[in-house]
Amino acid sequence: MLIFRRDTVRRRLQYRLDKVIARLHILEGLLAAYLNIDEVIEIIRSEDDPKAELMSRFDLSAIQADAILEIKLRQLAKLEEIKIRGEQDELSKEREQLEKLLGSERRLNTLIKKEILADAEKYGDDRRSPLVEREEAKALTERELIPSEAITVVLSEKGWIRHAKGHEVDPSTLSYKSGDNYLAHARGKSNQPAIFLGSDGRSYALESHSLPSARSQGEPITGRLNLTPGTAMRQVMMSEDEQLWLMGSDAGYGFICKGADMVSKNKNGKALLTVPENAEVMAPQRIADLDQDEILAITNEGRMLLFPIKDLPQLGKGKGNKIINIPAARSKAREEFLSHLVVLPQGSYLTLYAGKRKLGLKPSDLENFRGERGRRGALLPRGLQRVTRMEIDQGTSDVTEPTAE
Repeated sequence: MLIFRRDTVRRRLQYRLDKVIARLHILEGLLAAYLNIDEVIEIIRSEDDPKAELMSRFDLSAIQADAILEIKLRQLAKLEEIKIRGEQDELSKEREQLEKLLGSERRLNTLIKKEILADAEKYGDDRRSPLVEREEAKALTERELIPSEAITVVLSEKGWIRHAKGHEVDPSTLSYKSGDNYLAHARGKSNQPAIFLGSDGRSYALESHSLPSARSQGEPITGRLNLTPGTAMRQVMMSEDEQLWLMGSDAGYGFICKGADMVSKNKNGKALLTVPENAEVMAPQRIADLDQDEILAITNEGRMLLFPIKDLPQLGKGKGNKIINIPAARSKAREEFLSHLVVLPQGSYLTLYAGKRKLGLKPSDLENFRGERGRRGALLPRGLQRVTRMEIDQGTSDVTEPTAE
């Protein structure tokens, strides 16, 4: 807008300067005619080509000669030197002023400012539409343009991925390639990334809406990501950036992180969970209430520990703190490890299954297993120490956990 205004004013001044210079040129010819008025009149009356004679006799230009000839003789006789010189002086001053304005950006800007202020004073009134300050415009990402629809992302044991529309689909009933089976799934929105967790603790992210349809058998995840040799995909999640998750390894260590901490734009992924030697990644658990939820940890030897989840640190990556005490040598030798790690809402009823046996625990019963973070935990009753699965009556996570061996 200001550039256009400056160009307009510059063109206006230049147009006026051209007119002033042209008029001064004519005035010089009229002054010459006045000083030689009798001779000029005689030439006009007697010569066949008075224009050429005037140009030759008084060293005039064609424009000046034409200006003299266009004046009637009666008016020519009435020319007055004082009026001609007065107009010359005024136009000379105007020419000088115009040339200064056109030759100086500072003077030109000052003129523009004065004219804008004058226009505002003359024509301005109270604004009728409000001015609202907005954030800087940013280009929308492909994810922001995708409609938010319910989808289910499915991961197979051999690392094949796909997605189905809606949350009603049962991933275990889908067809899989020969020798391959269902491993895990996550439910979310089509504009959320699908986050995958490898056996080495690295996290990867793919746009969920770009995954193959569940009508097919999908495609191998290795075609889209650069996995470390020997790494296998273990979990899949979908999450809002601020959603909190419980991350852990079966060596008994873990921490809390946000959904945004797990997302990586790099095909090589990011180091999220540091997994001790010979340990495995546990299924991440969604945290609904950091202040009220609790952690329930059970080892393969039947030791169970319950403590507030807020006792764990919130980290962006790392090994985390000790959840339950498992001797390092026994963990490395795979003699003892975490078999179950879940987030337990306060006041929940718990049912543990060990083969065909089961054990129901009320909130008051669970108090027997409550302790400080990092303790050894209390032993479950004999015959129920090899827990194969559990049921919680107050909602379950939408991230599935593979069946414990």
